[in-house]
Amino acid sequence: MVQSASSSQDAINYWNAIDKIDYPSSDGLPMAESDFQRKYLTYAVEGLDVYFRDRDDVYVSGNMFIYYEQGNRKAVVAPDVFVVMGTGKHNRDSYLLWQEPKGPDFVMEITSRSTRSEDQGPKRGTYAFLGVQEYWQYDPTGDYLEPQLQGFRLVGRNYEPIPEPPRTDGGLTFHSTVLNLQLRLESSGELRFYDPQTSQPLQWLEEATRARDEAERARDEAEQARDEAEQARQQAEAQAQREAAARQAAEARIAELEARLRAQENE
Repeated sequence: MVQSASSSQDAINYWNAIDKIDYPSSDGLPMAESDFQRKYLTYAVEGLDVYFRDRDDVYVSGNMFIYYEQGNRKAVVAPDVFVVMGTGKHNRDSYLLWQEPKGPDFVMEITSRSTRSEDQGPKRGTYAFLGVQEYWQYDPTGDYLEPQLQGFRLVGRNYEPIPEPPRTDGGLTFHSTVLNLQLRLESSGELRFYDPQTSQPLQWLEEATRARDEAERARDEAEQARDEAEQARQQAEAQAQREAAARQAAEARIAELEARLRAQENE
């Protein structure tokens, strides 16, 4: 079928209009997180961002609008924490799915009794629709989730619970296949990410910055100590050379005097 010129122009006008649509990065409302939610949201985003800082193909963010249907500003979701494996690491106002190579692979909601209906209903369905491989919920105050940390893995088009592991030391340790990290619910109810290779927890940005500064300071002090030791060694060598030269000169003078005395005795 041959498309008419008017139909072609209508299509061009339509896509031009679509391209000019503005996708807000904020709904203009203040963030509604409690201190409990904000604390762990910040920790998760900062800790994961620090952990993947050397991976240019991993993007970590949180509380950002993800628009998943071009031309529809209502087709939007804002995860508390999300990770995309396989996209560029650069700053964004919003995540426009049609401008990106792919959507999130990992999502976490810092949930509460007031957000549970959305976290377990519409958002969960949207994340499955978007192909998010792992969806996690963490309830920092223990309002309604038991255990307080729960994970779901996408199987087909639906989420299946990640089996609860045996408790050790009163806590739970899950494994994220997407991140290759452990998500640990401490016996205190605290959430921590752990690197299974080092068994060390992921650090807050402040912790990582402090550790880096301390390492740099220790390196500078070690270099200064090496420089001072090298300078002391060179000074000691120079002193030893001066003493050896003085000794040789004294021995030569003594030999000269002894030779003169022998010569005088033989006269």
